[in-house]
Amino acid sequence: MNWLLEPLRYEFMQQAIIIGLLVMVPAAVVSCLLVLRGWSLMGDAVAHAVLPGIIVAYIIGIPMVIGAFIAGMLCAAATGYFTEHSRLKEDTVMGVVFSGMFALGIVLFTFVHTNLHLDQVLFGNILGVSWNDIIQTGAITLFVLAAFLIKRKDILVFAFDPQHAGVIGINTKHMQYALLALLSLVIVASIKAVGIILVIAVLIAPGAISFLLTDRFDRMLLVSVAVATGCALAGIFGSYYIDSAPAPTIVVLLTLVFIAAFLFAPKRGILRVKTAGSAN
Repeated sequence: MNWLLEPLRYEFMQQAIIIGLLVMVPAAVVSCLLVLRGWSLMGDAVAHAVLPGIIVAYIIGIPMVIGAFIAGMLCAAATGYFTEHSRLKEDTVMGVVFSGMFALGIVLFTFVHTNLHLDQVLFGNILGVSWNDIIQTGAITLFVLAAFLIKRKDILVFAFDPQHAGVIGINTKHMQYALLALLSLVIVASIKAVGIILVIAVLIAPGAISFLLTDRFDRMLLVSVAVATGCALAGIFGSYYIDSAPAPTIVVLLTLVFIAAFLFAPKRGILRVKTAGSAN
């Protein structure tokens, strides 16, 4: 038992565990919505698009979370505008917008001398967070969860059937941008821990896994949160013993759980389906 608790002797490991859990809970909730709405590419787009916002915020001396949030919302708004006013499909527009904004961030990073380390922005630095980072992330987590709980019914209807949501009086345009705002906030909260590149896995894998394992939304949320927090704890502890980076270790575990769910899920697992078909 002592060897298992050994990592907790170090403050940086305690901080990593706390921020890991604070990031994973709202990410797991938003992940379910992204999977149900088919917004996986949107999550990827917003995650990459926040980079120029981070750099500009550093240059003008404002909190980087503000710059990242504004850049994320700008990406979502630009995608919506170009889609509505052109013949292009949304996924095509997203590909152009997020790659352009991500490239702009790289260019700004190249020409502007900052104390930022690009690898930490891209891949996170969960072992280097401060208590101030934890407080900031905790505040974002509470806000996202509170907003979700308050608007839970409307969000659920919109996620499953946007047309029906419009018929019963829900402003679908406002709801769409509200969900994109929550997505941007979760990405902002996650950057310090897992970085821009790996945050997409954190935003998609828990919802995808829970979607394979259950067909009820309430259970989907619970399974998603349980998987996300479990992989976060296992990844952080495991990285200590195998001397690896925590964020990639977490993502590897999420991927392994997804593969297991894909193969062995009770109703949707591909091996279970084939076995049932053979039996019939």
